Amino acid sequence: MNHQPFEDWLLEEAPLDRKQKLELEVHLRTCSYCNALAESGKALGTVKRVSPAAGFSARFQSRLGRQRAMDRRRRFWGSLAFTLGGLVMLMWLAGPYLAAFLASPATWITVLTQWMVYLFTTLRAIGEAGFVVLDILPGFLSPLTWMILISAVAGMVLLWSVSIWRLAQRNVPQGV
Repeated sequence: MNHQPFEDWLLEEAPLDRKQKLELEVHLRTCSYCNALAESGKALGTVKRVSPAAGFSARFQSRLGRQRAMDRRRRFWGSLAFTLGGLVMLMWLAGPYLAAFLASPATWITVLTQWMVYLFTTLRAIGEAGFVVLDILPGFLSPLTWMILISAVAGMVLLWSVSIWRLAQRNVPQGV
């Protein structure tokens, strides 16, 4: 059974037109859930409302301010403890290797030089292989295939751009 419009009518307490009132009365006769909801709404409506004690708002605001300050302080100290714990663990695990590495300047200068030579030669080899592929590839594919591939890539880029734009628009606050 669909309770949604009846629940909305009962909880909003907005004025209903004649047709809605009739539908609600018929539904309340057959639905115990909505009937209980209507009775609890009536009971809550008859309860005497008491205004808060003097100074409630000021006490609440000060307690809220203290709570937020305490939360900020707790997050700061927790983050600091987590970071320091992580650094201690990292130093404990990497300490022996780091000590051996820094013990002799010749060792780390040699390792650094080897790494830079490796990086340079790897990038050079990738570049040369890329130029060879770019020289050979146009002969393998027809112009129509190239047009289809370029169109597909352009379509994916357009789809990606629109998705990012829509995601950014969804997260923009719309006002107060």
